[in-house]
Amino acid sequence: MSYPRRLTPFALLLACLPASHVLAAEQPLWELGIGMSALSLPDYRGSDESSLYAIPFPYFVYRGAFLKADRHGIRGTFFDSDRIKLNISAGASLPVSSDDSRARRGMPDLQPTVELGPSMNINLWHSNDRRRRLDLRLPVRAAVTVKDGLDDAGWVFSPRLNLDITDVAGLAGWNLGLLAGPMVGSQRNHEYFYSVAPQYATADRPAYDAKGGYAGSQFLMSLSKRYPKYWLGAFARWDSLAGAVFADSPLVKSENYFAAGVGIAWVLGESSTRVEAVE
Repeated sequence: MSYPRRLTPFALLLACLPASHVLAAEQPLWELGIGMSALSLPDYRGSDESSLYAIPFPYFVYRGAFLKADRHGIRGTFFDSDRIKLNISAGASLPVSSDDSRARRGMPDLQPTVELGPSMNINLWHSNDRRRRLDLRLPVRAAVTVKDGLDDAGWVFSPRLNLDITDVAGLAGWNLGLLAGPMVGSQRNHEYFYSVAPQYATADRPAYDAKGGYAGSQFLMSLSKRYPKYWLGAFARWDSLAGAVFADSPLVKSENYFAAGVGIAWVLGESSTRVEAVE
């Protein structure tokens, strides 16, 4: 996705981490807790400047029949079969201050955004015990800026293959996720992040009009384990902007994007009501 600093810490460390996909079991209807994350994030995809963050985040899981909130994000399930799931998914991004970015200095800040759209997940293969699962995920999301009113920020489409492995390398409870795929964005989305209007052009930053189309590729690896009273997770993400339609923007200072983070969350309470869920 073409978003600054990717998603919020909660989404990075929970929504991006894969579920285990073992057999259904009785789980609490809801769980509530609090966590702390340590993150290394570039200012935006294409930036050569990164920052370290130590940010608290809420830990919230809800396993309703229609509405769910878990490590895959907040979503409603409209269609659910053994092979195909159609969800509504949401995401968000952090802002970027142009005063703190050499490439964007003197330009308007990048505002926080919210994304919303459908995602079709197709199971391509799973082992007999369902501890290994390969899915094709097809999320399409519209983006809007949320500061000083809502403003259209275009749309993104990021098809990806996702491999989830439960009890990886024989380690009970440890879940490994591997994800890879291309990204495509609309012209408006790319303009928001990579265009340079004539009034902001300088000798080192010429005016530039970004086009819609291929936005590079992403590769993500995540590892997590849920203990009775706390949760541990970590991720590493590498993006390549080689061949992206905006790769020659003066705001693209690096064709490689690397982000990583670790987090721990303490479960402070849970529902006495139990529901059958695949976790």
